[in-house]
Amino acid sequence: MIGDIVETKQCQLKDPMDLFHSGHVVKICAPMVRYSKLAFRTLVRKYSCDLCYTPMIVAADFVRSAKARDSEFTTNKGDHPLIVQFAAKEAQVLCDAACIVCPFADGIDLNCGCPQRWAMAEGYGACLINKPELVRDMVRHVRNQVNNPRFSVSIKIRIHEDLKRTVDLCQKAEATGVSWITVHGRSVEERHQPVHYDAIKIIKQSMSIPVVANGDIKTLKDAENVHHLTGADGIMVARGLLANPAMFAGYEETPLKCIQDWVDIALEHGTPFTCFHHHLMYMMERITSKQEKKVFNVLSSTSAVLDYLSDHYGV
Repeated sequence: MIGDIVETKQCQLKDPMDLFHSGHVVKICAPMVRYSKLAFRTLVRKYSCDLCYTPMIVAADFVRSAKARDSEFTTNKGDHPLIVQFAAKEAQVLCDAACIVCPFADGIDLNCGCPQRWAMAEGYGACLINKPELVRDMVRHVRNQVNNPRFSVSIKIRIHEDLKRTVDLCQKAEATGVSWITVHGRSVEERHQPVHYDAIKIIKQSMSIPVVANGDIKTLKDAENVHHLTGADGIMVARGLLANPAMFAGYEETPLKCIQDWVDIALEHGTPFTCFHHHLMYMMERITSKQEKKVFNVLSSTSAVLDYLSDHYGV
């Protein structure tokens, strides 16, 4: 059954909506703070990831500051299809941010799922699931002001304790023209509790637009199981891809070739050392002993990391 998900080695479709109508489950790299940047997106695309998101960007800062735009958003010709995720609470601000990225990306996503305290306190993220009219207004504004009809507008949500409220939110968003909805199958209060895949299934059955399932998917087999449990059109993965960027290509753990690819891509992109090193720590988690981790995790320069990889793995 894994054929469903792995059959298209690297999907050549560049339009996100075409991906959802391709007959295959869409394999998606989640928006991850600090991690899902251009270099990492380049890596996972080599290993059968169909669609990538940027890390969450605060729309107001992005619109106001050229410095924020330069540091938060980098892309290139091969970085497609690409969704830029924004945190926003005002329709026109989200719209302005969407218009800035429109020439360089394939769509935007409104974050309605981040449960972090700072985001909720600022009126961003998961508190928006309690404001369906505001979400509807933001989606409508972007739809009306971005001229490109192929530009997607999606939302990423968490679920309510009372699922009827979530279904209502999703149906209102659908009526406003949202392209697809990603559902993280936990409530705002839940962190490590089991994911409610049954809730994602109910949401999927209530919608006629694509629904993406997210939460606790660590292997290709998990992705396959969640697809069958929920009927979701896409599977979004965060930590599973950090631990194994080759996951969607069917590898059980990070292959050495993928580590070599990361080194090459990261050096080519001028990735800051901390980010370069952290990615390797995640990737090598399952393939190194406790003793090796103690040594590797405290290395403090790119040259020290390269020497270590060369000496121990021939990378």
